[in-house]
Amino acid sequence: MSTINGTYRRVGTVPNLISLARLVGVPVFLYLLLVAERQVAALVVLAAGAATDWLDGWAARRLGQVSRVGELLDPLVDRVYIVATLLAFTVQQIVPWQFTAALVVRELVLLVGLAVLRRAGHPPPQVHYLGKTATFVLLAAFPLLLLAAAAPGTDWWSAPVGWALAWWGVVLYWVAGVLYLVQMGQVVRQARRREVTRR
Repeated sequence: MSTINGTYRRVGTVPNLISLARLVGVPVFLYLLLVAERQVAALVVLAAGAATDWLDGWAARRLGQVSRVGELLDPLVDRVYIVATLLAFTVQQIVPWQFTAALVVRELVLLVGLAVLRRAGHPPPQVHYLGKTATFVLLAAFPLLLLAAAAPGTDWWSAPVGWALAWWGVVLYWVAGVLYLVQMGQVVRQARRREVTRR
């Protein structure tokens, strides 16, 4: 029982529960946008997910509940949100497929890098502040792009602001991706040097 309680205290923290709630919002958003075709309701869910992106990290620091589970869960939820939103937007022709491809390819490159690290027995790199900024900008852009589609009367301002944030987010996302790859390369090289030294 003590083991179960200890595991819950590590996993069932307030920030982790917030992250899990955001994760549950992804299929709800997809259903509302693609199946029910209720763009306004989908916009509300998407905006809520974007607005609470900072909340789990803030709660972790405020409540002293920073954990390795939370450090892994938060970026995972962000990636799921971004990829799912992009694919849904592409289907709805809110964004062109080239825009989606630019971000999905970045995720695939990082997945390969993470797989190499895992195979070598190394944990994923720490989240970089630039990666957090890129995620924040993209999550701010998506509700504006959907607003432009859901409420055409607002597109005179929501579309240009949304696209400005979106392209800025793409650039930052790729720069952050390159930094992550550099970090991964450094970890692998340092591990190889240690192996050579031991021999």
